[in-house]
Amino acid sequence: MTLMSYLEAGKRALAEEMRRDPAVWALGEDLGRGGVFGQYKGLAEEFGPQRICDTPISEACIMGAAVGAALVGTRPVVEMRFSDFALCAIDELVNQAAKARYMFGGQGRVPLVVREPVGMWRSSAAQHSQSLEAWYAHIPGLVVVTPSTPADNYGLLKAAIRCDDPVVYMEHKDLWPLEGEVEADGEALPLGKARILRQGGDLTIVAWSGVLRTVRQAAEALAGTGVAAEVIDLRTLYPWDRETVLASAARTRRLLVVHEAVAIGGFGGEIAATAAEELGVRVKRLGAPRLPVAYAPPLEAQCRVSEAQIVAAARTLL
Repeated sequence: MTLMSYLEAGKRALAEEMRRDPAVWALGEDLGRGGVFGQYKGLAEEFGPQRICDTPISEACIMGAAVGAALVGTRPVVEMRFSDFALCAIDELVNQAAKARYMFGGQGRVPLVVREPVGMWRSSAAQHSQSLEAWYAHIPGLVVVTPSTPADNYGLLKAAIRCDDPVVYMEHKDLWPLEGEVEADGEALPLGKARILRQGGDLTIVAWSGVLRTVRQAAEALAGTGVAAEVIDLRTLYPWDRETVLASAARTRRLLVVHEAVAIGGFGGEIAATAAEELGVRVKRLGAPRLPVAYAPPLEAQCRVSEAQIVAAARTLL
């Protein structure tokens, strides 16, 4: 095991997959300089400009080129810099990449990974702070991955690159410096498999990505008052691990889903509705208010889901 950051874990996973498979390559803005966050630093020196490719400032051009390259047999890793910017390439991803296998009767596949840094980070304001994972989970044909630890960013990125379907891979910007143990030369992790972070019998809390740190703090606070919360990291939003979530909710009979994204239309509603329909358990979802993320830190904080909010939401289920 090696201690490394979330950022370094993703970089290592990409480098190992590029060494393993010559069909893997990466394209996007500023990759030759290491990427806007440094997540490609040193890769251009090892693999050269043919495989770490700088592109024009045109997200639609980047995504369109990657879709075509994937259809002819390569495995592109597309860097969108910020998930907000990927909206400029939504047609290429949603109407082309996601539907190609179906429209070509299985003859054409689009094995590409779209890396979309998400979430609030250092007063990045309304156009650089969004969490739009629910949009992609809604689209048939797309796989949606949201790693929350260095080990997951390593193993899930490997799995995403090897996947034969287009993967929207959403790394939280606030997690880049997070350190954790990562198995050196480890294997890919299975897509669609959640992980139970904390055992508990009083209620189930499901979350993903950056908000999990706050959820775990809230679970500790609840434990201090005698409430044992089971915490589940979903890890993959689509396919999502219904079996693990529903088994936990069936045992605790209470389910709280927490995410950083705006609560209205968020993926938490899908999980809560499924548990209510299939199990008849008490459910609640907690997300951000329907507001643009502000630049000023005090206003930005109003858009964040807090430990106190999670604790209060959990108590309404008890």
